[in-house]
Amino acid sequence: MKFEVKNRLKPCAALSIAIMLIALVLTLMGHGMNLGVDFTGGTIMTYNMGQTFAVSDIEAVLEQNGITDAQIAQTGDEGTQVQIRISDKNNTDDLRDALETELSKTYPNMAYVDISRVGAVAGRDLINNAIKSVSFAAVLMLLYIAVRFDFYSGLAAVIGLLHDVAIMISFVVILSDVIRVETTFIAALLTIVGYSINNTIIIFDRIRENSHKSGVRTKSREEIVNISVAESLTRTLNTTITTLLTIVTLYVLGVDSIRQFALPLIIGIVAGTYSANLINGYVWAGLMDLRTQRKQAKA
Repeated sequence: MKFEVKNRLKPCAALSIAIMLIALVLTLMGHGMNLGVDFTGGTIMTYNMGQTFAVSDIEAVLEQNGITDAQIAQTGDEGTQVQIRISDKNNTDDLRDALETELSKTYPNMAYVDISRVGAVAGRDLINNAIKSVSFAAVLMLLYIAVRFDFYSGLAAVIGLLHDVAIMISFVVILSDVIRVETTFIAALLTIVGYSINNTIIIFDRIRENSHKSGVRTKSREEIVNISVAESLTRTLNTTITTLLTIVTLYVLGVDSIRQFALPLIIGIVAGTYSANLINGYVWAGLMDLRTQRKQAKA
C-alpha cells in the first residue's frame, strides 16, 4: 500500500508546543502531576488476608473512608497478602481500625503483618536517576547515530526523543485525574526512550538508502524524507498497532497498578510514532539544508 506523505512539520510542531504549554500553565496553576506515595511520602500497611481476596473489597472500604488515591498490591507466594500505600494526608490510625473492622467480616482470618513509612526522598532519587539515565542514553544515541549516519541525524533523533518524553509528561499533567505518577511511570518513560529511537532509526536508515539511489538522490532532502516515510509507513503502523493492542488490553483488563503503567506507555508509543514519521526526518532535512546554505554563503 502506498501513502502520499508531505511535510507537515510546522503544524505538528505547533500542536506539540501547544500541548506542552497547556501542561506548563496547569502546573503553574497548581494542577501538576498527581504524584503517588513513592514521590510524596506516606505509609505502607501490609495484611495477610488468610485466603485469596478481591482488591475491589479493599477499595470499597478505602472509598468509604474518603481515600481514592491508595495503591493496592497483591503480594506473597500464594497471593494472600496485600500492601496498601496511602499518602501522608490520611489518618493512618483511623484507617487501620476501619480496615480491620470491615474486612474481617469478609476475611475472618486476616492478620496485621507490618506498617512502614515511605519518605519522599526515595521518589526524588528515582526522578534524579531517571533524568540521568535519559540524558546518558541521549548522549550515547547521538554518538551512535552520528557515526552510523551523520551528526545531524543524531541531533534530529535526540530532539525527537526529548519531544516524546516532553509530550508524555505533558499528558500526565493534563490527565492528572486519571494518571497517578508511581514508580511504574519511570519504567514506562525509559521504555518509550528505546521504542521511540527504534522507529526513528528505521526512518533514517531508509533516508540513507534513498539518498544513494540514482532515481531519488537528485530530489530535495524534503522529498527524500517524504519517500522514505511513505515506504516505511506500513511497517511502522503494523508494529505500532500490534503493540498498542497488547497494551490497551492490559489497560482495560489490568488492575489499577497496571493501568498506571499502561496509559503513559500508550501515550508514549503514539507520540513516538507521530514524531518519527512527521517530525524527526524533516528536522534532519531542515538542519542539512541550513548547513548547505551556510557553506554556500561562506563560498
